[in-house]
This record gives sequence, structure tokens and C-alpha cells, in this order.
Amino acid sequence: MNPLSNFSIARLPRIEFGAGVFVKTAACASQFGQRALLVTGSRSLHATPHWGALQSALTKNKMSWIATQVHGEPAPLAIDALTAQLRDERVDVVIGVGGGSVLDAAKAVAGLLRAGRSVMDYLEGVGPELPYAGPSVPFIAVPTTAGTGSEATKNAVLSVQGEAGFKKSFRHELLVAQYAIVDPDLLATCPPALIAANGMDALTQLVESYVSTNSNPLTDALAWDGIVAACAGLLPWYEHGARAAQGRVEMAYAALLSGITLAQTGLGSVHGLASPLGAFFPIPHGVVCGSLFAAATQMNIHALRARDPHHNALAKYARIGRLFTGETRADDAAACAALVRRLEAWTQQLALPRLSNYGMTRNDTARVIANCRGSSMKTNPIVLRL
Repeated sequence: MNPLSNFSIARLPRIEFGAGVFVKTAACASQFGQRALLVTGSRSLHATPHWGALQSALTKNKMSWIATQVHGEPAPLAIDALTAQLRDERVDVVIGVGGGSVLDAAKAVAGLLRAGRSVMDYLEGVGPELPYAGPSVPFIAVPTTAGTGSEATKNAVLSVQGEAGFKKSFRHELLVAQYAIVDPDLLATCPPALIAANGMDALTQLVESYVSTNSNPLTDALAWDGIVAACAGLLPWYEHGARAAQGRVEMAYAALLSGITLAQTGLGSVHGLASPLGAFFPIPHGVVCGSLFAAATQMNIHALRARDPHHNALAKYARIGRLFTGETRADDAAACAALVRRLEAWTQQLALPRLSNYGMTRNDTARVIANCRGSSMKTNPIVLRL
């Protein structure tokens, strides 16, 4: 066995995982004070018994609260406006309950309420990029989808759409949630299209973390466990068959691990391209991941074989290929090819729409490529060339 090289692990939330753990949210929040800001999506949570249960639990724990809703992917202007609106309120803890956009918005607001500046001052690659020194209001993340892993990261991803659009991160360890409360029961109402897009986002993050240039033995172990869970759980949950409930649990776990690993290792070419695509076009992030994953994987494999045929990422891709296909005796080349075919088949089976459905044409390719060299591309297993 080769000696271990140096690596570091950034701060993680305290994690509560499992069916029914949502009931712990209020008790966890009460550790930080008596007044909460609840950040939710526009409608889904409010239509379930969970919303009333959370309010009752807060009351039982002698807490008051303010509630606000997030509509769509958060934009810097919206975050600044919300923060200004709430700045004079006494907020001891921010609780974000929703999908990745809701958690990102809640995370950003928690980071800005006491800092007193615009989020534009801190966004990577936009504006002055001032160092963030806090203080941040304690934040509790409760995901209601299985995809982004935002509950475990220090990133709040904000977007401006259009010709001059961007998708950038407000990123700092002070933004990491105090608690990530991951309850698969909260995912029960996810529609199939959301299961497909978010599930492919989680799987992409796991695979990109696994082959990242910053991967290490600990993140490899976590990423692999997440890949196994996603392989077992995504299609059964999407198809609502006999294993749907177990698939939901497996995907909640996979998404959590994807957030943990991406926070430690960075990502790769799919997410490098997702940033400009999500900025220039109204394409949901998970759709970008699912649509590009097979082609980007094939491109990485091709480039590695041509320029670095002994790179360990090739063996990792092959291992995933053998898992996905069950062809345990396939050599690395055959397993890598089988992986690409299986990803292509999943894209079709999950009915993921094409990028052209959102207005992208061949003429847009050059500007997407010109804007894709952000942080995610830097940890792709090989530098991609035109």
C-alpha cells in the first residue's frame, strides 16, 4: 500500500439523519436563542403537516419566529433586499427548509444579517471579493429534495440570469450549517421530474468528487458509498415501484454525501459548464447535470487515455462502470465504455430534457465555454482542451 499523502477536511455540520428526525429541528434551534427566521419555498412545505408540526414544536420550545418564502433560484438583489428587510429584527437562528435554492438563500441571509454588507461584496469572481469575517447567524439546514447537498456545504450559490448573467458562490466556513437535519420523509412529495434532475445532480457531484484532483482516501470512501446508494436508489424512487420508499432513503443519503464530498474536493467539468449555462439560460441545475453527465464523462475518459493513460481516475471510472452494470469481470476500458452507455441510458430513462428546450443553440457554445473555467474546472481530473 502506498503511504498516505497529506489532506485536510473542512468543517461539517452536526448531522441528524433518518426518518422522523425533522421533529428535532425546534429543539436544535432552541440552543441558539428564542427567535427564529424560517426560510421556506413558495408552497410545498406549507401544504404538508410538517409545517404545522414545526410551528407547534417551536412554540413548545418557547420560541417565536418570522417566516419568509424564496421563489426560484436566489439572486443577489433579492438576498440584499431580504436581508435589509430583516436586519432590524432580532434573529437568533435561521432555519432553511426546502430545496437547494432555499437552503442557499437561507445560508446567505444568515451570513449577511449581522455583517451589514451587500452579498455582492463577497461573491467569487464578481465585485471586490472582500474577505468575509462574519459574524454569521447560526443556520440549520433541512433539505426537502435530494440533490444539491447544500445542507453540508459552505457555499450559497446565487444567480443573475441573462446575457450578462452569472452564477457564483458566497463561500465561507462560517456559513456551514450548525445542523443538517436530513429526513427522507420530507422527500415523499417530490414529483418525478424533480427526483430525476436532483438525483442526477447528486450522482454527478459524487462522481466528480471521486475523480477530483483534490480527492483523498476519506472523501473517496464517502463518495463511493454515495455512488452505491444512488445506483441502488435513484431509479426505484423515480419509478415509484416496490422499492420507492427505500430508494428515497438511499437518495437522501447520497445527496448528503455529495455535499460533504464536494465541500472537501471540488467538482469537475459538468459543474464548470453548469455555471454559465445556468446563468445564460433558465435551465434547472439538475437538468444541466443530467444532460451533460454522460458526454462529460466520455470526454474526460477520452482525454485521460490520450494524455495520461495511467491516471487513477480511469480506474475509478472503471470501478463505477462495473458497479452500474454488474459486469464485475470487465477490464477497465470495457467498464469505462459501459459506464458512459449506462449514463446515456439513465438520461433517457429519466426523461431529462435537452438544453435546446431552454433556448440554447450551437451558436451559444463558444460563450458557454469561454465562461466555464471557474473553480469546478480546476479540480477536473484533466485539463480539457478545445
